[in-house]
Amino acid sequence: MTSQTTANPSSPQVPTPEQIRRAPKVLLHDHLDGGLRPGTVVDLAREQGYENLPETDPDKLGTWFREAADSGSLERYLETFAHTCAVMQTREALVRVAAECAEDLAEDGVVYAEVRYAPEQHLERGLTLEEVVEAVNEGFREGERRAKANGHRIRVGALLTAMRHAARALEIAELANRYRDAGVVGFDIAGAEAGFPPTRHLDAFEYLKRENNHFTIHAGEAFGLPSIWQALQWCGADRLGHGVRIIDDIKVETDGTVQLGRLASYVRDKRVPLEMCPSSNLQTGAASSIAEHPIGLLRALRFRVTINTDNRLMSGTSMSREFGLLADAFGYTLTDFEWFTTNALKSAFIPFDERLAMINDVIKPRYAELRAEWLFQ
Repeated sequence: MTSQTTANPSSPQVPTPEQIRRAPKVLLHDHLDGGLRPGTVVDLAREQGYENLPETDPDKLGTWFREAADSGSLERYLETFAHTCAVMQTREALVRVAAECAEDLAEDGVVYAEVRYAPEQHLERGLTLEEVVEAVNEGFREGERRAKANGHRIRVGALLTAMRHAARALEIAELANRYRDAGVVGFDIAGAEAGFPPTRHLDAFEYLKRENNHFTIHAGEAFGLPSIWQALQWCGADRLGHGVRIIDDIKVETDGTVQLGRLASYVRDKRVPLEMCPSSNLQTGAASSIAEHPIGLLRALRFRVTINTDNRLMSGTSMSREFGLLADAFGYTLTDFEWFTTNALKSAFIPFDERLAMINDVIKPRYAELRAEWLFQ
């Protein structure tokens, strides 16, 4: 009689929460002002005399952010950022928030992250755009050092975001280009999609293309296929922030066969990275449940899907939590999560040789080690 184990690799198993936490992760879509620790928001509000917080107890404040964001409306969801941005108006606050961001991500197993923020939203107390960027970069480097001291390795790059309802996109694009060798890896536009198409900012995207720089565009979240089409075919985006509404161009027949429309075929054929944020999509109404989230079908069809957090504070989430939700909903294994993670690194805005080295020297060995643990139980 031979003994059997439920963790045999010939019958892949859903990873445990502890395995998920230890798995190396790559994060491409995370907002700095959406990931503060509730206690930090309270501390900074007290230090700066900001009196408009709805709660001053950190636990209650964290709950308020999640409940306020859980409205099914992107516009209502975005209102929660008024409080976080209000306390991110000094150099010291920006350094602290960025350092804690890097620490928190590293503690969660993230080895590479691109964290985005809008410099134009941090000027109320007299900082210049350049001072904002330099403070955030300083914070990320400090956070990387602290993480290393705690036994974790992480690399964080910044994405500079322009607000699509404003008129500073070209200015922010030029700022991103000036700091491209000093911690900034690319550009983004964000904010409410409806009524503010990406084509309003063509001058910024044309500039970035001429400078051979990278950019992603929030598209296909609250708005549909036209937003995705414009982001790709007019603006030339390297990646799609969310892109969840590409599902509208995919038809599943009653017999299970799948028909892709022209745009969906293009996105898959061209390997356009989709920065999927499952929990956030539930809050903004882009999906009704994790089990019904388009990520399941898109992964099965082998679109270049990546898993992301979007706003950790507002969604009460982390990369490990997102992995866990998807494992529960779709039965994903460590092999699936390695696939998502490799997709993300392939799509990162750092040089090719660095991406390849991280895949081969960090991602693959650590997932192989996790998969082999059943041998030593």
